[in-house]
Amino acid sequence: MHRRLHFCVATTVYNMLAQCQKMRYNKDMQLDFSTRMNGLNGNATREIFKLLTRPEIVSFAGGLPSNECLPIEEIAEISNTLLKSKHATRILQYGTTEGFVDLKEALLTHVKGVGITNQTLDNCLVISGGQQGLYLALSSFIDKGDVVLVENPTYLAVLPMIQGFEGKAVGVNATENGLDLADLEEKIIKHKPKMLYVVPTFSNPTGKTYSVENRKKIAELSAKYNVIVIEDDPYSALRFEGNALVSIKSFDTIGNIIYISSFSKTLAPGLRVGVAIGDAHIIRKMVILKQSADLHTSNLSQAIVLECLKQNLIAKSVKKSMPIYLQRKNAMVAAIQAYMPKSFKFTNPEGGLFIWGEFEKGVDTVALFKEAIDKNVAYIQGQVFFAENVHKQVDALAYKNTIRLNYSTETPSSITSGIQNLSKIFS
Repeated sequence: MHRRLHFCVATTVYNMLAQCQKMRYNKDMQLDFSTRMNGLNGNATREIFKLLTRPEIVSFAGGLPSNECLPIEEIAEISNTLLKSKHATRILQYGTTEGFVDLKEALLTHVKGVGITNQTLDNCLVISGGQQGLYLALSSFIDKGDVVLVENPTYLAVLPMIQGFEGKAVGVNATENGLDLADLEEKIIKHKPKMLYVVPTFSNPTGKTYSVENRKKIAELSAKYNVIVIEDDPYSALRFEGNALVSIKSFDTIGNIIYISSFSKTLAPGLRVGVAIGDAHIIRKMVILKQSADLHTSNLSQAIVLECLKQNLIAKSVKKSMPIYLQRKNAMVAAIQAYMPKSFKFTNPEGGLFIWGEFEKGVDTVALFKEAIDKNVAYIQGQVFFAENVHKQVDALAYKNTIRLNYSTETPSSITSGIQNLSKIFS
């Protein structure tokens, strides 16, 4: 097992995924998979997680909320009360695909916090986590050959989704304050994209946040060229510094922006509850697709989230989490400044879960991953977050000098020791 682990981590993420794809089957069986499966290898971070079975590993690879921030006792009490109530049979029966009406009403109030107003029940869909929202939105629009613009780097899970629909992801350059608007317009004109996908607040993977002016300009450009925008917002509530910002959706004038959020980072990811807000015609198409996918989001999970909203438990949970995450982020920043090479450039986010780093050219975070595991530290190689790497061979991958570091799940002392061990490799 130990040698197998070392063999896997010595390869790139893509090689690991290819290994995990291999299956034993009867030689006489003919597996005629759809052409959409060609080249699909799954989510890189999920495959890395399978390798991290050793308890001594300090993991900067994930994007999970801290276990100590999960409101276990409160959710247990709410669940017990719900299943003893007169609504128990309703909760345990089938439900409507759109979601509980009372939850949708609560969600419409909830999204007013990011400036989304004047929405009706027809503009709202309860989804099984933000990931499903992305899948349904892309599935509603993308045909073979269609282009989806994404920030470079972007959330890595959206890239295989686009590939799975036989679309093409094209990266847009970014600045400290958001998308490079000139590059965005140039690529809209050149590629005539169906959609634009962005994570504008505490972005995964960079931790960056778009300015209000940048958000407004994105809304204006997308309306001008009739581009559908997916605004992915799982992290904005996790702010421990600075002022809250309104969403891109709040500047929507023609109904082309789909806002997607979830309670995975603010309450509990295992509940798998999120929300999609968009034009009624778009939401209707997403409802039809969701009917085929899972019929409806778990009624029990919906009822729990509704009760948490009523009791203001989500806000309380976030308030409890913020000092923990801030302390851990500060520990990572301090350790980077103390131990990493002085040439190492990194972000210092005001919230969220990630720090993005860039070494000097020539440093290969892919090749050095095995050495990191040998020193009991894991991270995500930054090259998997770039659109142009999706169809490239391993030896041709760009951005090998980049790295994503997560600070939410390790203690400050573990973070410090983990960064010290990484510095021995990268210095």
